[in-house]
Amino acid sequence: MNKLISSVSPHFSGKRTTQNIMLDVIIALMPAAAASVWIFGLRSLVVIATCVATCVAAEFLFEKLCRRDVTVCDLSAVVTGMLLAFNLPVSIPVWQAVVGSVAAIIVVKQLFGGIGQNFANPAITARIIMLVAFAGSMSNWSKPVNWQSSVYGADAVSGATPLAAAGKGLAKEMPSYLDLFLGRHPGCLGETCAIALILGGLYLLVRGVISWHTPAAFIATVAIMSLICGKDVLYQLLSGGLLLGAFFMATDYSTTPPTKLGKLIFGVGCGLVTILIRFWGNLPEGVSYSILLMNLLTPYISRLTRSKPLTGGAGK
Repeated sequence: MNKLISSVSPHFSGKRTTQNIMLDVIIALMPAAAASVWIFGLRSLVVIATCVATCVAAEFLFEKLCRRDVTVCDLSAVVTGMLLAFNLPVSIPVWQAVVGSVAAIIVVKQLFGGIGQNFANPAITARIIMLVAFAGSMSNWSKPVNWQSSVYGADAVSGATPLAAAGKGLAKEMPSYLDLFLGRHPGCLGETCAIALILGGLYLLVRGVISWHTPAAFIATVAIMSLICGKDVLYQLLSGGLLLGAFFMATDYSTTPPTKLGKLIFGVGCGLVTILIRFWGNLPEGVSYSILLMNLLTPYISRLTRSKPLTGGAGK
């Protein structure tokens, strides 16, 4: 009995590490990154590089100053930078992208203990902070440009996003289904090209990085509610940040429920809040707010859907 060794959970481990999981996410984001350059020009790379570099630098410096273990090698800061950049318009001033990146890493992530301990998705929360702080530049949408004639998108013409155009009844500015699939319309860097996001989402599913429960529940809820409300279902699914949010941000490990039932409830909740904001709110898009709200409810969903121990009823 003296040789008995005990330890806290987990009692077994797999081959997957945080680093290779994040590497898979980065690979899955690459089609959308390439599409953003094709659609909006090379300035997309400037925004993405700025966000990634700032996130990595902020995490490194904060952990050094606080004498914590440096975790930049796990690539989570790179993923946060890419996701934040994908939620910004191509015309965003570089200094504002820096402010948003610092907020994502330090305010939302590191001040709560670092990876795995943040209460909400850092990229989503930083985007909402930027929407409040920089409302003008965050709503300055550029139309697709020919990168050969307008390398940095400086000559791009501003236009309405598909959801904004649909909400205002601007039929002439509403892109076709093909344009929605290919991303040839105004919007954030990483949310316009539906094909790129679907390919990335399928890669994560095949690799086992995410499960189908939350994305399926999120997308299906938006589809069903759009049908009930008499809206164009395909238009609602392919517009805005729905696919980006469903595959890449509503599936974050630390801010979403761990159980299968919890993931389904989380996805349905995201879908319902998104529809409420899109159809009856003052904003054309509601994906970011829906994910943040459900992040706040994650502890309660997890508690309600957690498995009971086999001996949980014994002795009562």
